[in-house]
Amino acid sequence: MSSQASASGLEAAYHRLHPKIRRWIRDQGWDELREIQARTIVAVLESDRDVLIAASTAAGKTEAAFLPILTSTAERKASGFSVLYISPLKALINDQFRRLEELCDSMEIPVVKWHGDAPQAEKKKAMAKPDGIALITPESIEAMLVRRPADARRLLSSAEFIVIDEVHAFLQGPRGLHVASLLRRIDAMSDRPARRVGLSATIGDLDQAAAWLRPTDPQHVEILKAKSDAPELRLQIRGYVEPPDLDDPDHAEGGVKGVEDVPHRIALDYIADHLFATLRGENNLVFGGSRRTVESAADRLRLRSEKSNVPNEFYPHHGSLSKVLREELEERLKDGKLPTTAVCTSTLELGVDIGSVKSVAQIGAPRSLASLRQRLGRTGRRRGTPSVLRIYLREPEITQKSGIMDRLRPNTIRSVAVVRLLLQEFVEEAGAAPEIASTLIHQILSVITERGGVRPKPLFDLLCGRGPFSSVGASDFANLLRHLAAKEVRFIEQAPDGTLMLAQEGEKTVQSRSFFAVFESGEEWRLTVGGRTLGTLPITYPVHKDGLVVFAGQRWIIHDLDEQTKTLVVAAHPGGVVPRFEPSAGEPAHDRLIAEMRAVYLADDVPSYLDEKAKELLAEGRATFRLLRLDRRSLVSEDRDMHAFLWRGSQVTAVFSAALAMAGLASGVHDLGVSVSKINETELRPILATLGAMHDLDPAAVAEFVANIKIGKFREAVPEHLARRLWAQQNKMAVGAIASCARSLD
Repeated sequence: MSSQASASGLEAAYHRLHPKIRRWIRDQGWDELREIQARTIVAVLESDRDVLIAASTAAGKTEAAFLPILTSTAERKASGFSVLYISPLKALINDQFRRLEELCDSMEIPVVKWHGDAPQAEKKKAMAKPDGIALITPESIEAMLVRRPADARRLLSSAEFIVIDEVHAFLQGPRGLHVASLLRRIDAMSDRPARRVGLSATIGDLDQAAAWLRPTDPQHVEILKAKSDAPELRLQIRGYVEPPDLDDPDHAEGGVKGVEDVPHRIALDYIADHLFATLRGENNLVFGGSRRTVESAADRLRLRSEKSNVPNEFYPHHGSLSKVLREELEERLKDGKLPTTAVCTSTLELGVDIGSVKSVAQIGAPRSLASLRQRLGRTGRRRGTPSVLRIYLREPEITQKSGIMDRLRPNTIRSVAVVRLLLQEFVEEAGAAPEIASTLIHQILSVITERGGVRPKPLFDLLCGRGPFSSVGASDFANLLRHLAAKEVRFIEQAPDGTLMLAQEGEKTVQSRSFFAVFESGEEWRLTVGGRTLGTLPITYPVHKDGLVVFAGQRWIIHDLDEQTKTLVVAAHPGGVVPRFEPSAGEPAHDRLIAEMRAVYLADDVPSYLDEKAKELLAEGRATFRLLRLDRRSLVSEDRDMHAFLWRGSQVTAVFSAALAMAGLASGVHDLGVSVSKINETELRPILATLGAMHDLDPAAVAEFVANIKIGKFREAVPEHLARRLWAQQNKMAVGAIASCARSLD
């Protein structure tokens, strides 16, 4: 870890920069460099190491990276891009382009945006004479490798630096595997691999991030963590109770017909009341989790504006909205002239520059500390202003039919536990990506296409060395290739000389417009009004003429539809029954979070940041915990089911459920443990005793009882045996915890 920069160090770092950059800094009116910028200048210019920069949002990470990088590459004469900047978001690329354009112009260094929505003319100009900086998405790199392999080598192979922004977003999931593989492939085509510079605001394990950045030599990565300068935190947790027998809390009738003229209002109506009364007049972010919640909340807030006869300040923001609508909202937030609240999914969680917002709100109890800290970094960015966080949690109304889990008020308890960990500055490390086999299939098809055919050994060496697919050995790889060539898959075939080529289904797959992205996108319908595209909407329910949809914070009536092009022609409509959005997948809960939930149950303190209803819900949850004597026991019966309270994170809990399946038991998982069906304590205890004695349980044996084990976009082409072996490998530690979990229950 580098030492903190002194005042003299700041001055010395400044004088290391190119004269044109020093002039630009003076023109910006900067008083001095920030300490993370000075330390990065030294790290980049005085060594050949890779660099990982960890600093809060708005800490100047972009300038920290590019001031020394541009100094280093200013006099370069070689053809090809000198710097690649890889971002997970097109909007973030557009942001960084605006931030870098003036500086690069002053140095006569070209900079180009390279993604699906970027101007073609600028890309053609860069293609003809590649130079300077390319700001590019992983999918655009993939498209270049597949469609223009010769140009890809010409443009990418001589880069001196590759900057990866929002590294934490790439540490897990298929996109992280994809980017890591692309970096490896770019290195393979280069005479001298580019130095890598990673930027991130929220990382739970910096060593893990360094290993992702340079898997072949993590010790070569210099980690620069900015000193903490966190603003004062002001927070509130507000509790709301849903009416009984409510299947869909976002789209119950109570929130559809109006604001006050309904017989049964639901929690989201009361949340919208508070948001409307509290947030008007300022810039804010409200995170809704799923698009369903985002659209439902934005719709309610718009209705309240209309009813109060005031301008609407509340607008939805999610990935299915058109680029124009998203960018209009982002510009409005950044401009700051009109008060604006964006009701969003995770689309505004990453570092798109929208300026500073007064507060952040979250509808629903948080599960991820990394995500919450990233969102909170959007507020309190101006010196002397606090960060403001409001959490709106929803719990079901307790009736005679209510079960134990509802009575324990887990959403309330989890919200308090999250705040406790937030104040302790805890952030989860990234979990293993289960999409390894699926993403490897994608990369096999891509490399075969890029090279016009390749032999198995070079293909294995390229993809499966130290890096994202290192867990796939030579034997597994050979079996995977044979499976992909099988007549039921037909992705690849082998020529007489041993060269692998695309087979019929492989060619069809690679030629698809959706091939370049490794993440899945549901079937989307395009919404148009008056010839203007509003965006796309994932719909799995039947749609018909004169039906209604909610999108972009409004209701629309379908005037016409084209199933072949998946297009809905719509017009604004004031009311009607709102169809459902698909629910979002739940984030996994970390061991530490669940342990903290138990600590909250055991404690007696009543945090001052809870409103009165949240205090009541906390008291109810603790009362049920004590009534059930969960401080001293872990098994509780309910009807013919047994609740086994493990107090472990999502991974261990899921694996324990699979172990119960080995014993012939059906169980469902929840935050606090598992619920075993149709069994009593007398019947369950011998099974737990058996599991508790199995100290050397084979993960592969447990894997045989895991349902839906194939994960990822190409899961249908993943061989079953490989999926189960990789699962066993990734869950080895969780399987090792089965015996201790069983003994804790016995």
